Amino acid sequence: MLRRIQIRNFAIVDAVEIAFEHGMTALTGETGAGKSILLDALGSCLGERAERSLLPADAERAEIHVSFDLEHARQAREWLEQRDLHADDECIVRRVLQRSGRSQSYINGRPVPLQDLTALGRWLVGIHSQHAHQSLRRRDSQREILDAFGDHATLLLEIGGLYQEHQRLRGEIRRLQIAGENNDGQMELLRYQVSELTAFNPSAHELEELNLEHRRLASAEEIITTCQSVIAVLYEDEQGVQSVLGGAMRQLAGKSELDPAIATAHELFNDALVQIGEGCETLRHFSANLEVDPGRLQQVEQRLGQFTDLARKHRVRPQELSERLQVLRNALDEQALAGERLTELTSRLAQVEQDYRAAAGKLGRARRKAANVLQERVTSMIRELGMPEGEFRIQLDQAAQNLRPHGIDSVCFEIRTGSEQPFGSINKIASGGEISRIGLALEVATARTTRIPTLIFDEADSGIGGAVAEVVGRKLRELGAHHQVLCVTHLPQVAAQAHHQVRVSKSAINGRARTAVEPLDAVSRTQEIARMLGGLEITENTVNHAREMLQRVD
Repeated sequence: MLRRIQIRNFAIVDAVEIAFEHGMTALTGETGAGKSILLDALGSCLGERAERSLLPADAERAEIHVSFDLEHARQAREWLEQRDLHADDECIVRRVLQRSGRSQSYINGRPVPLQDLTALGRWLVGIHSQHAHQSLRRRDSQREILDAFGDHATLLLEIGGLYQEHQRLRGEIRRLQIAGENNDGQMELLRYQVSELTAFNPSAHELEELNLEHRRLASAEEIITTCQSVIAVLYEDEQGVQSVLGGAMRQLAGKSELDPAIATAHELFNDALVQIGEGCETLRHFSANLEVDPGRLQQVEQRLGQFTDLARKHRVRPQELSERLQVLRNALDEQALAGERLTELTSRLAQVEQDYRAAAGKLGRARRKAANVLQERVTSMIRELGMPEGEFRIQLDQAAQNLRPHGIDSVCFEIRTGSEQPFGSINKIASGGEISRIGLALEVATARTTRIPTLIFDEADSGIGGAVAEVVGRKLRELGAHHQVLCVTHLPQVAAQAHHQVRVSKSAINGRARTAVEPLDAVSRTQEIARMLGGLEITENTVNHAREMLQRVD
């Protein structure tokens, strides 16, 4: 529920802070005092568009802070947890508006995009007014209200899943059908490509060995010459390393006993001599077996050229040819199995559609049952709300043939204002005032199923008065038993029904209009109700009447 609003430099509000309680709170005051500005500020903080004109002329920025208690707002808590924005059972939303046109948005101290405020706000606050109730004219909204009242979430989830599966199967079947239209030519091409690559039998390992062999064959003469030169320098020449190192060892041989260092050096030189001999023998054996073979070199170059040509043809690297062959084989297998797959998918599609229609039928029956209850409740309430011969009806039609994500029912809210008149869609029959009353009746009737903790009514009682106004007040008070209800009203009959009352007033300070907000105690509330009853001249009788209205509610 809404706990607190803090506003600074917004329209005619310099600085306002107001706390709210559970139940119904009436916001009252003279026309133009700024009651709706408080709701505009709340709406701006929850993602609504805010114009620069809302900033006072001497202010560079406006700030709005709103705090919520999330104890009874499960969906809002889950939304915050999914985005790692959760902070126990409290949520603080902040928006800063700059004269430059830029704005910053925060949830629990972390910057977020503006659309996140809008998404979160849908789970926290529902704002209703004569204008807002125009959404009741939309068929989608009507269906959603009925489904929420009937608690059809599980059925809708099942139907939505079947619908998505149906769409997926249709897409795959269509893809196979399109592929099948050119199947013959595609199959022939795939067979040729697979045959060509299979005959070539590419291997990344073979390619690596061919490259190594090519480098060796291409440099055979140079390698042999180099090996012979190294052997001569190290081993065969009279002044070669082996000969020089042998002489050095003979000089040290008789002196090894004189010092351990000489013995160690002698041993190391001996090891080196052995290593030189083995190395030269290895080179001798290698060069003796290495042949200059132009014929083999030509074969290797030809094979490497085939690798390059096929890689260019298939637009892959030479070492990827074996992978390309497997891809083509898979595609050929898929084409060969396409007919079987198409039959399988068609059968599956028929089963999914059958399951969908069974679930849609079950949902339709549940909707009819819920509609019977809801239309009786709403009819009873709108008659109390000044439409004595009004009758509300929910018309369901299962004529839709195409599958839809929410079932095949078409839901239409209908109304008639007299028993002799025919029913008609509220889109065409109901006036703005009647739409407001129907909306209020729906809110009360569906109060236990509405998941939004805070409901705000901005002069939703406009156009009514007298006994009907008192009934409206009682209905809003009933809502306050299950939700937090804020109501902007000019009617004393409505305000008197509230659990709490806040007065919004406007005054001139230094030639500028300024709004102030004041929670009312029992005495000041009686005076405010009296003002609403009697206007500027408040008599003792008016005060007594106001006191009686408040006492009658208690």
